[in-house]
Amino acid sequence: MTTTYQTRTQFPLGQLLATQGVLNLEVHVWPLIVRHARGDWGDIHPEDRTTNDRAVRLGGRIFSAYTLPQGRVWIITEADRSATTVLLPEEY
Repeated sequence: MTTTYQTRTQFPLGQLLATQGVLNLEVHVWPLIVRHARGDWGDIHPEDRTTNDRAVRLGGRIFSAYTLPQGRVWIITEADRSATTVLLPEEY
């Protein structure tokens, strides 16, 4: 059985990557990736929200952070939109 997700994104995600630390959490990261792609930056400082909004319009790295029961997860889309990585803060 294949599940197809369609979502309206604000920017290209590029190649999707996840670190071993995130994989070890055994959580479904797709809902977080969707939130990130839609412009829901999660639990970040208001200045970082402004920076992300500008990066969507003008280019630049996009950063989101989400707090889960298992811990905090970051999602970073590269400025050139070649890749989006899901990682733990300590893996940065």
